[in-house]
Amino acid sequence: MAKRIRKSEAVGEERPAALGELIHVQVRVAIEAAVHEELALALGAERYERHDARRGYRNGVKTRTLTGPTGPLALTLPRATVTAAGHPREWTSTIVPRYQRRMREVNEAVIATYLAGGNQRRIRGALQPLLKAAPLSKSAVSRIVATLKDGLTAWTGRQLADVDLGYLYLDAVGVRGRSAGKVASVPVLTAVAVLADGRKELLALELCGSESGDAWKGFVDDLKARGLRAPLLAVIDGNPGLRQALSRTWPTTAVQRCAVHKLRNLERKAPKHALAELREDFHRIVYAVSADAGRAAYSAFERKWATRCPGVVRSLQEGGAELLTFFTFPKAQWKTLRTTNVIERLNEEFRRRVKTQGSLPTEDAALILLFSLVVSGQIKLRKIDGHAKMATVLSKRLRPAA
Repeated sequence: MAKRIRKSEAVGEERPAALGELIHVQVRVAIEAAVHEELALALGAERYERHDARRGYRNGVKTRTLTGPTGPLALTLPRATVTAAGHPREWTSTIVPRYQRRMREVNEAVIATYLAGGNQRRIRGALQPLLKAAPLSKSAVSRIVATLKDGLTAWTGRQLADVDLGYLYLDAVGVRGRSAGKVASVPVLTAVAVLADGRKELLALELCGSESGDAWKGFVDDLKARGLRAPLLAVIDGNPGLRQALSRTWPTTAVQRCAVHKLRNLERKAPKHALAELREDFHRIVYAVSADAGRAAYSAFERKWATRCPGVVRSLQEGGAELLTFFTFPKAQWKTLRTTNVIERLNEEFRRRVKTQGSLPTEDAALILLFSLVVSGQIKLRKIDGHAKMATVLSKRLRPAA
């Protein structure tokens, strides 16, 4: 009996192409067809069409390799000379611009991998299944990542007059970068707004040499100069330069001192054996059920610790009534308003992202990365607690002069 031949072994029969290969071919065909249509519109005539209204002529083709989501595409694209304003010039496609070697999706994948913690070697390894045989050099990765700086530049100079804010958090984030061959931690002055619908929005970042009064004054003045109206409440740490800058720029804005920062200051002035008792007494102030209860706990704290640790009491009094400002706002928002934890969280998330690197190549690179992590959504800013109360709070305010 003759051997039975399987269908797959039939002479001349090829195995069907994989789905990925079919998609790859169709992507190439679609791009080439779109470019031909684009050229027809530019010339005012289809291929071989003759009439007096033509605006130029085709003159052959050129080959290009464009890396896309399905891998490198070997494209055959038309060339042409187009006449505009009486002058002939070489036609260039807007679909596949001159010198473009990668589609936007590939560049976005490179940036997303970088923001997720990849260095140049890891990026090339992670994207190898996407790029296939297409090259991705170190310089190419650097150029793609450098485009993030353009976004930061545009964002830094934008106008803020349309920002309808209620509250404003101000604090500094510490980033580590190389400067003059040494790794150093530098502060980035940071502003986060709470908008009328309760969403938090990163408003500004500024790299500076130190948290000096002049640095904070310049930072706050720039916010005002770009049109930001005076917030109803500013939540800040204990930096005296920042407090003074707020008084000069927005004198009618209420101020809430961060309870976490103040507790740290108190602990530095108390003996170790008293720390647990100190925290408990301080928490009675900031976690009181009402403003009256908070003020009573404040007075009790002063009486109790005045003789035991005078330095602790002086530090508490330095914060004064600004430690209790949050009590004048809706109770559902107290938890969020008594600290600058929203900016502290930015700091923590940023450190988690760079912990495998230790430091970034430059201070500017650190600033760009922090900005990009927030704008891309990899660091999310959730709505304020009690955001449903924002409309009520803002409807009752008398808008202070900006």
